[in-house]
Amino acid sequence: MPNRTEPCAVVLAAGKGTRMKSDLPKVLCPVVDRPMIHFVLDALENAGIRRQIIVVGYEADAVKQELASRGGDIEFVLQEEQLGTGHAVQMAQSALASQLGPTIVVAGDSPLIQPTSLKKLLDHFAKTKPALLLGTLKKENPEGLGRIVRDSNGSFLGIVEHKDATEEQRKICEVNMSTYLFNTPDLLDSLSKLSNDNTQSEYYLTDCPRLLRESGRDVEAIAVLQSCESLSINNPAELELVDQTMRSMGY
Repeated sequence: MPNRTEPCAVVLAAGKGTRMKSDLPKVLCPVVDRPMIHFVLDALENAGIRRQIIVVGYEADAVKQELASRGGDIEFVLQEEQLGTGHAVQMAQSALASQLGPTIVVAGDSPLIQPTSLKKLLDHFAKTKPALLLGTLKKENPEGLGRIVRDSNGSFLGIVEHKDATEEQRKICEVNMSTYLFNTPDLLDSLSKLSNDNTQSEYYLTDCPRLLRESGRDVEAIAVLQSCESLSINNPAELELVDQTMRSMGY
């Protein structure tokens, strides 16, 4: 039986990746000759996060089959309709009901996630015990990414998406990279309060920090992620860039 007091991970792996021009689920597109999700799961394991809850959706059976050989403490939950990142994590609610340790939420299409960054997040979380700790990074060209807004004391205020940001906020270089470490009861509470009252009619995980702060709980953000972790994969050109970067790093 897994130790529920240890950290666990929810890995978002349900998307099709329409812009990838491939019939494969996005997380099975290969980098360095392996489906990219393996690198995410390796990083989690190397950071000591053994329990891994994989949210599958598009071609769910193919993802399950690919990961079956990994063994370990992997569970799958199904997101039949893709109704946003918050909705994806909501699919893991019952699996998290018995989780006593913190829960980290990461994207399954981020193969450059670094175990050292995850360990720094876990260490900081253990010291300060917030409701939520966001792993962020400072990026020279943050075009298109959500900005981390802080008050004059440097405390976290919120995430402002690029399209909604003021001219002043767009000068902020610290960005959200969808790496969240939650106190699990606070995660479950904020998930229950998510609304899809937005133009996309989707449930966004990025609303959780605001909901937690509005309820008086502590939300922190620390820029522990490395520059390589800013590389995203949304199309074949970005996939090729990540592949080249990983090969140059010795993967």
